[in-house]
Amino acid sequence: MRIGFAVPVSGSWATPGNMARVARRAEELGYHEVWTFQRLLYPRGHAMGPVYRSVHDPVVTLAYLAGLTERVRLGVAVLNIPFASPALLAKQLASLQAVSGGRLDAGLGLGWLPEEFAASGASFERRGRRGEEFVPLLRRLWTEETVEHRGEFYDLPPVHQDPKPPLVPPILLGGSADVALRRAGRLAEGWISSSREDLGGINEKIYIVKEAARAAGRDPEALRFVTRGVTRVRAAGAAGREALTGSFEEIRADVAALGARGVTDVFHDLNFDPEIGSPAADPAASMRRAEEALEALAP
Repeated sequence: MRIGFAVPVSGSWATPGNMARVARRAEELGYHEVWTFQRLLYPRGHAMGPVYRSVHDPVVTLAYLAGLTERVRLGVAVLNIPFASPALLAKQLASLQAVSGGRLDAGLGLGWLPEEFAASGASFERRGRRGEEFVPLLRRLWTEETVEHRGEFYDLPPVHQDPKPPLVPPILLGGSADVALRRAGRLAEGWISSSREDLGGINEKIYIVKEAARAAGRDPEALRFVTRGVTRVRAAGAAGREALTGSFEEIRADVAALGARGVTDVFHDLNFDPEIGSPAADPAASMRRAEEALEALAP
């Protein structure tokens, strides 16, 4: 199993210096991946939680980290398809793939917050159909000399988009509904679970993705299954504790259990711990706790 760690992108501890410290140390400790996530805006008075209140742009963050690291893979979980055109996102990710030396994992999703759709001038309806059109077009822009497209959502006259990425980035799709899981099996190199995923039943969703891949004539065993580990370090032995919440020993055991259920990648994301990723959290204390976890949970 590949083990990753999310860099600080949310809350008061999310400074460029802390991003660099976490990414560099993760690479030194042998982590396979570092990760970011996207939140375009935060509606006033929304109940989604403090972790989403202040979030850095993931593509810019990963470009910054690409210049500070050499080996560790760079992932985003996820960029929401409706907020950018395929041509713009293809250009940005191709450049990121180039400057990182081919280390990008491109997680894509459909979004769920209506206010972000309104701010992007995108329709909340037919998001799934938009994704079905977007993903193949993205790959065509990365691989074909000339691309022409007339679709339901996007039109391209005959165009060139260069330079091509040195390696086509793997596309990992999010989503938890059955239709989204089947889409990942048909179109993507893997699936990414959400921050609210019930990890006890994740094997059932992995099965749906694999069956869709098999039905599409693809090799289901070649797919990746990435779990965002909403990791909260707490005292051991709590009654009714959630997976990845507890002592370091309990969290490591939870990671092993996920591997037995078919997960191929787990990344620990302390941004989603309100004691660390909230704008109200003490930034120095958050960083101390993150560095302790980074050391203790290293592969």
